[in-house]
Amino acid sequence: METAYSDLKTTVKDNTILQLHNICFSYHSLLGETDVLHNISFSVKEGEFIAIVGPSGCGKSTLLNILCGLIKAKEGHRIISDNISIGYMLQHDHLFEWRTIYENVTLGLEIQGKMDKENTDYVLSLLESYGLIDFKDKKPSELSGGMKQRAALIRTLALHPQILLLDEPFSALDYQTRLMVSSDIGSLIRHTNKTAILVTHNLSEAISLADRVLVLSKRPSEIRKDMNIHLTLPDDSLLAYRRAPEFQDYFNEIWELLIDEK
Repeated sequence: METAYSDLKTTVKDNTILQLHNICFSYHSLLGETDVLHNISFSVKEGEFIAIVGPSGCGKSTLLNILCGLIKAKEGHRIISDNISIGYMLQHDHLFEWRTIYENVTLGLEIQGKMDKENTDYVLSLLESYGLIDFKDKKPSELSGGMKQRAALIRTLALHPQILLLDEPFSALDYQTRLMVSSDIGSLIRHTNKTAILVTHNLSEAISLADRVLVLSKRPSEIRKDMNIHLTLPDDSLLAYRRAPEFQDYFNEIWELLIDEK
């Protein structure tokens, strides 16, 4: 086991753009040290969609924060390809009420001084694709929850991230809106060959969206299973994915693993 944490940027082979090796993480409180992650290892290839599921409080969001470099692990290695940018879409939209939708989705570009025609045209095309172009001059309070979440996605995509981290981005939405928004985002990720890592408690969502599902144990979390997902699809839609004949078998297998952790 490594005795220290290292964060390396390098050229990784075989289309692998991000790797974690033997990641361990603990946090400290007045009650002492709590182990959260233990020997977490996996790699991410370009264009992969990975979902992470596990019991509540097992450290799924902490793992995303380590993946994007917001926090450092106690032990292990994080290896990321050179010049890889990461976009992080959180649970809540965090749109600023005093800014219009257009001003919100271009905030990252504005901060980085990248408000050129190419980037602003790209943002307008995303607003058009997601049905928000007619609302670009509205304030967030004038939009529905699903529309605000689409705006949050556009804000993330505006900076052209190669890796997209999604921390339960649909959890605040009602069921019908959640299906529609997750379908939209899943289609966009597949059609643009984006690399994505999704944290979710929704097993159906994980199976229907991801190429791989990582099942974590209870704390201190280890990877119980790294499951490749192969669904026989009649057409490219979220509902079609959920009707695939293999879907229920994957669901049952993951559910049994999670039940064992209670």
